[in-house]
Amino acid sequence: MIRLRPEQRETYLRLHADVWPSVEQTLREANFRNYTIFLHDDLLFGYYEYVGDDYEADQQLIAADPQTQKWWKLTDPCQESLAEPGSGDWWAPMREVWHLAEDAPEQSPPR
Repeated sequence: MIRLRPEQRETYLRLHADVWPSVEQTLREANFRNYTIFLHDDLLFGYYEYVGDDYEADQQLIAADPQTQKWWKLTDPCQESLAEPGSGDWWAPMREVWHLAEDAPEQSPPR
């Protein structure tokens, strides 16, 4: 999650209404799927599914992409990091506290 700067809200929403195809393609090439950003008040929550086997290498692939770097120059000023200082993160990781699995495990009948 990350904070959306109120004075940059319209800029951020306008940019994400028409994300550059090259940025989306880089995310696909880096094995990101079902990437969604949710907005609640001034907080952005990101969700994605990673289907690769080398997350760090794929993160580096994204960071090295010139179009993504240009995109970040537009979007980063719209955001205020909530990550732990010194963590190296821009978006603050969230801890999963519950998940409904796609397939329910077989359960014993109630006694």
